[in-house]
Amino acid sequence: MKKINLNGFIEETKEANIFSVIVLQGGEVVGEYHSETERVRNQYSVSKSFTSTAVGFAVEEGLLNLDDRILDFFPKEAPEKPSDNLKALKLKDLLRMSTGQFNGHLMADSSFGTTPRFEILEENWVKYCLNQSYPLKPGDRFVYSNVGAYLAGVMVQKKSGMDLVEYLMPRLFEPLGINKPNWEKCPKGYNFGAGGLNISTSELSRFGQFYLQKGQWHGKQLLSKEWIKEATSKQIDTDNRGDWGCGYGYQFWRGEHNSYRADGKFGQYCIVLNDKNAVITINAHATRVRRVMEAVWTEIWPQL
Repeated sequence: MKKINLNGFIEETKEANIFSVIVLQGGEVVGEYHSETERVRNQYSVSKSFTSTAVGFAVEEGLLNLDDRILDFFPKEAPEKPSDNLKALKLKDLLRMSTGQFNGHLMADSSFGTTPRFEILEENWVKYCLNQSYPLKPGDRFVYSNVGAYLAGVMVQKKSGMDLVEYLMPRLFEPLGINKPNWEKCPKGYNFGAGGLNISTSELSRFGQFYLQKGQWHGKQLLSKEWIKEATSKQIDTDNRGDWGCGYGYQFWRGEHNSYRADGKFGQYCIVLNDKNAVITINAHATRVRRVMEAVWTEIWPQL
């Protein structure tokens, strides 16, 4: 299989602080770049796609249902008089970023509502989340925040009796050769399903390959094809442009060229291209993340 040249991509993103790029096609490495020795890094909101995967396993095992109502899981953390919108909130709404929250703009990645999680005084983050305002009907509008992935991850952990790392080790991490990762925890000891997962670019690329292979790994179907398709299909419209305006699945962004991806805020990307039988994985510390995505389409995609 022919190799692709990454020089153009690196030149176009020279101000983006690119750490690693791995391009797989047909399951083989066809392009690779590392600015330094590869190591595990915080994948930020890429973590959300792993939480979604954990939910997929839990649904298949009968632990959860997409129509589960959130307040049924957290009666002690619920407001004394929850709104009708909060009462109607379901797991599916958490996964597709349509919780009913709205503060006039797309919420910042580090926030529960408008407050960075590191500034929250409340020790019980579930309680904090459920006591935010939910002015919109769940499912009506995409509004980005950490609330959905965090609560969905806690639901998996409550039902399984394990944290997300323990739960995913035999189901995903071990089969894919991902070393037991460090994953940020909240004050109550739950893995923070919206961020804080630390893995390497190579490990992340295998996660993308697993999705490209529709849940199959070394001939074994680990997660159903049906769940993979549903999770990565457009479940809701996104009010944005370019690769952030193509819709959203279950904690996966839809993108241009019929792509979908796990997406972290500083240019952590795992882009799956079904039409090209390829996966493009990037780790960076970029501020102009749109420029990184633009360079993917102009410099890498045409070579595949």
